[in-house]
Amino acid sequence: MSAIMQRGARARKMAKMPEFIRSRMDDHFINRLQNEWGGDHLLKGAVPQPGAIEMISNDYLGLSNHPRIVAAQVGSLQSGDKSVVMSGAFLKGDNNQRRFEQRCAEWTGYEAAILCQSGYAANVGLIQSIAGADIPVYVDMSGHASLWEGVNSANGRAIPFRHNDMKHLARQVRQHGQGVICVDSVYSTSGTICPLEELVALAEETGCVLIVDESHSLGTHGPDGAGLVAAAGLQERVHFVTASLAKSFSGRAGLVLCSGEFADYFWVTSLPAIFSSCLLDHEILALDATLELIQREHWRREAVQVNADFLRRGLAELGYNVTASQSQIIALEAGTERSTQKLRMALEQRGVFGSVFCAPATPKNRSLVRFSVNALLTLSQLQRVLAVCAEIRDEVDMWEWPSTRRLARVQPEIEMMEQRKRA
Repeated sequence: MSAIMQRGARARKMAKMPEFIRSRMDDHFINRLQNEWGGDHLLKGAVPQPGAIEMISNDYLGLSNHPRIVAAQVGSLQSGDKSVVMSGAFLKGDNNQRRFEQRCAEWTGYEAAILCQSGYAANVGLIQSIAGADIPVYVDMSGHASLWEGVNSANGRAIPFRHNDMKHLARQVRQHGQGVICVDSVYSTSGTICPLEELVALAEETGCVLIVDESHSLGTHGPDGAGLVAAAGLQERVHFVTASLAKSFSGRAGLVLCSGEFADYFWVTSLPAIFSSCLLDHEILALDATLELIQREHWRREAVQVNADFLRRGLAELGYNVTASQSQIIALEAGTERSTQKLRMALEQRGVFGSVFCAPATPKNRSLVRFSVNALLTLSQLQRVLAVCAEIRDEVDMWEWPSTRRLARVQPEIEMMEQRKRA
């Protein structure tokens, strides 16, 4: 049964949708799924079988289901203590959430930390609390969707700037004035790293407030995994750091790092914080146990870096354009959604699984398969991935991808820069 027929069968059991909803659903099911994707859902694909190599999860440090984390959760659930099921704004006295927040603040070098329901809620709630209709919010064009949604929530003015282009950002600020600058430290689709020191200097020169989303660097980068802001010693110059704890922490939460005074203000102004229940005790104690492991087990961060460097070098030698990646995120940018679909299927048929990113997560016709490298991948697994990527190059028309052609244009310049570094 086709996707359209299945949808029709389900629709007969539901209340009839008005036309303004049906037209949007039809655009997805007919124009995109059926016509553009040929009825094969781009994001779903095959189910990994035993022995498959999975680089889908953002559990970079390989901590999910760690015995100490599981024990912390089980112990909390068996203790009989009741979690407070209400907004964190109403928490009183000494409690697990406030203790964990204080540990996070001390770990990262900030006065205060705020535990949120997710990284998405952290960004939306933060921007909604500081921006407004007259405040320009400058967002890197590759910034996470939650940053853009935060601007919408604040009824603010979103002003994009080209990815990691500090000169373009400076021109935008000169034109539109003092405001809020939002970036990721490590960008989730390409694996690029933000030039934080240059960004901070620009923010100070123009009087702008800085938000740095460290979702993909907290745990994997910096002293004891404290992130790239801490690695550069910029805590006193970056106003806010946010993060999803669904990456290296392999949990379900978000974090805002800020001043102590602002934390008090946040709890009575951030709508996601006020109108959502806080995390439960067993979740918080699991995060606390995870933090201890992140701080102590440095080998995990080292393994992530070694594995990512090995895979990136190998893919580059095969002709893939992975020049953007500077982290554990490595993207194979096939371009159109049909090309990415072909790439996904070729990889999965050989037991290699990555995550598909397409619009709205990427610009149109710049869809990709993302490899999330983790600490537990073995050398033999990485070699197998490279062997598969070598085998499928012609099958997926890799030499004709726009990203491959871009690489051919800039390769001489890259080689010249490498020669200068070696000299």
